Amino acid sequence: MKPVVGGWSLRRRVITLLTVVGVLLISLAVAEAAMATRNRTQIDAVLNQTGPLRVQSQELLNALLDQETAIRGYAVSGKPADLGPYRDGLAQEQSVVASMRALLDDYPQIGQEMRIVEERAANWRKTVAEPVIATTEQSGTRAGQALITDQARQQFDQLRSAVGDLQREILVAREKAAADVRSSSNVLVVLLIVAALVVVVAGAVLLLSLDRMVVRPLTGLANQVREVAEGDYQHRIATVGPPEFIRLGEDVDAMRQKIAADLAEVRGARERIEWVNSQLQKQAEELTRSNRDLEQFAYVASHDLQEPLRKVASFCQLLQRRYAGQLDERADQYIAFAVDGAQRMQRLINDLLAFSRIGRLTTGFVEVDLNKVMGDVAGQTEAARQYADAELTWTELPVISGEEPLLTNLLANLVSNSIKFRRPDVAPKVHVSARLVGAEWEITCQDNGIGIEPEFADKIFVIFQRLHSKDAYPGTGIGLAIVKKIVEYHGGRVWVDTDVPEGTAIRFTLPALPTDVEAAAAAEAAGEPNTPTTDDPTPSTGAPGARAEQTDGSDQPDRADEGPESGRTGDMRETVG
Repeated sequence: MKPVVGGWSLRRRVITLLTVVGVLLISLAVAEAAMATRNRTQIDAVLNQTGPLRVQSQELLNALLDQETAIRGYAVSGKPADLGPYRDGLAQEQSVVASMRALLDDYPQIGQEMRIVEERAANWRKTVAEPVIATTEQSGTRAGQALITDQARQQFDQLRSAVGDLQREILVAREKAAADVRSSSNVLVVLLIVAALVVVVAGAVLLLSLDRMVVRPLTGLANQVREVAEGDYQHRIATVGPPEFIRLGEDVDAMRQKIAADLAEVRGARERIEWVNSQLQKQAEELTRSNRDLEQFAYVASHDLQEPLRKVASFCQLLQRRYAGQLDERADQYIAFAVDGAQRMQRLINDLLAFSRIGRLTTGFVEVDLNKVMGDVAGQTEAARQYADAELTWTELPVISGEEPLLTNLLANLVSNSIKFRRPDVAPKVHVSARLVGAEWEITCQDNGIGIEPEFADKIFVIFQRLHSKDAYPGTGIGLAIVKKIVEYHGGRVWVDTDVPEGTAIRFTLPALPTDVEAAAAAEAAGEPNTPTTDDPTPSTGAPGARAEQTDGSDQPDRADEGPESGRTGDMRETVG
């Protein structure tokens, strides 16, 4: 029975927690931004308003004192030069007042005190300073000094008192702005601490929640899965926690059940396979023994048949020579049939004997120069070439690893076939060439004979398979089977190229020596154009499509009726007839 899956999912719980934390952090961030803006405004008020106002108020007081001092000095001396500080102080007063008014928009109380100072300064100049200047200029210093009375001094003291009130008001405004800065800074710090506490608390809650909702259920699931992995496939997996984990546990348990069922099926199949393998092994051993016995039988039979067959052939020939013409025509025909059958049987037994010896009687692989082998082949086929007026040519051939007698037999069979299957009234031409394809030498024997139809390209390599009657082309039908067995014994493959325009091209591959492969790779890397190495894939056995060989940087057709160019390095020609 499946457990009931209910409650909030893990995704919903995490999203809810993160949403709450995010809202709190965003709210705190907004409050901190507003408080930081306010704090910056308050600091700006302290630095750029109340601070300069205090300095300017002191400059205003100094300007007023300069004016009062200058008026006293002029009343005593009567010199116009003593009025210079008065005029400078007046100009400075006007400049300072203009600067202070530009900073008083946010401070109406200070502006009111400023107006009082301006009114009293103007009243002092009107009632004291200007009358003293005018009286001193007209009536002399004594008359000017008479105007500087205690009342005039009290009037200026009131002006100084107004300036003091202005400075005190500025100081009060500055202290208030500084207190606001400290308060906003403290609030900003508190907000930062609250934000840090929110992050810490949210992290702790998330960690505990993950431990309870994720880590513990996953650990329990992992332990149960480990038990199953150790071989207890019957252990039922049960999971607690969020709905996702419960569904995961159900899926894992379903997978366990499927694996258990599959394993039971695999065990049964393995038992059946082991039984089949044992039977196949027995059959393979029996087949190996049977093949060995058949090879031995073929060898012994063909060897033991030699002597009685020679006797039959010899006595039939003796009968033919002694009684030829003495008996009737039918008796001569019967004796001729017996001699021909004995001779054909002898050739067939010899070919079977040769076929059975391939790969069984071995002398070991050595390095074989195929040019020397072709010389031997030319000698072996000389009589047949003289009879057919045939021409045999070959290009420079490689040195490979193999058994020289078998390779000689291989090439002799191919050349003999090319001479035998010739066209009437056409002199046979046979050409043997080689090219390096990857790590193999591809060797081609091409002639201008009767050719092979594509549908028979694979059939010619089967033992005893003939495409023509023995009267048209004599033979046992085992030559190309011997060729195929020798090539495969040397690790190669053989096929008929049916794309040649004339005659027959039989191609086969033999493994190249490592030195030849390395030399070709080095030449290709150096960019030499005369390398025989090609990246074209070699066709599989019986597949046409191999390209013509490439020698000395020019494409040469791989055809028997087009011999090598005269004077070409490495070419050989054997012409008979």
